[in-house]
Amino acid sequence: MSAAKYWPPTTPATKERHVHASEDQEFLALERELSVFLRRARASSGEMARALHPELEPAAYGLLTRLEAAGRQRATELAAYFGVGKATMSRQLRALEVLGLVAREPDPADGRAFLVGLTEEGRGRFLRVRDARREQYMRKLADWDRGEVAELARLLHQLNAGAE
Repeated sequence: MSAAKYWPPTTPATKERHVHASEDQEFLALERELSVFLRRARASSGEMARALHPELEPAAYGLLTRLEAAGRQRATELAAYFGVGKATMSRQLRALEVLGLVAREPDPADGRAFLVGLTEEGRGRFLRVRDARREQYMRKLADWDRGEVAELARLLHQLNAGAE
């Protein structure tokens, strides 16, 4: 007898997994597409980071994006937003500070704490790279209806908000 006839064994548990898998096709498709999207986004962030500064780590691009959008923040707020530890955030901010892209200043609300913000140099470099990235999106999505682009942005915002 062939091994294929007996493997994998069919049990009530494997039948139940198969039923759930067929019922969850939308979520499996979402997982596949997000995996591809995230892999490409990581590669793109690496390219954008290098375009901003050759010594910049890929993860730092997202940090600069947050600082540009939200303004000056405490390191603890940034760590919480990205879901990383304080030590990781401190290391990333130190590297950005050494490159002259961010600066720390005392928090006027609490003299013991510091706020981190983009320097003029950091903001200028970031905006140039961000504008180039937006142009790439516009070229890639040129045949999309603007309403579809807005809907994708809305859905991604909803997904991100649910993860906070």
